[in-house]
Amino acid sequence: MEVELRTVTDADVEVFYEQQLDPEARRVAVFPLRDHDTFTTHWRERILADEANDAWTIVADGEVAGHMLCFERDGKREVGYWLGRPHWGQGIATAALAALLREVTERPLYAYVVRSNVGSIRVLEKCGFTTIGSERHLDERTGEEIDEALLELR
Repeated sequence: MEVELRTVTDADVEVFYEQQLDPEARRVAVFPLRDHDTFTTHWRERILADEANDAWTIVADGEVAGHMLCFERDGKREVGYWLGRPHWGQGIATAALAALLREVTERPLYAYVVRSNVGSIRVLEKCGFTTIGSERHLDERTGEEIDEALLELR
């Protein structure tokens, strides 16, 4: 399977929106459902408009599979990604993250992942990230406690 990262287009943002509608994907990632306007505005005005962010579309065998991000939060450079569920379990996230790490040479890099998302943790570990801590916080939307692992790549 050929996996590449490319510049995000408006059409890609529409695919990302559709991917986040999947309830199983949101459950695994502990990610809130966003309506179309909120989602696309966030992408266009917060992610793509901020020059400090790096954002790519993950393309697998010519199909938009998801997205990959590198951004700063609380003084840490973080990575994040999302794959549409039909693309899970095929090595696409690992290949895309490896491509990102060739593009972004700044270290250290960090990632926060809900501890129950073992697939995503495994992707990060395959690319050299190690767990250095954890955080628990209250999800303001649901009132549930979220347990996240903090991973680092040096």
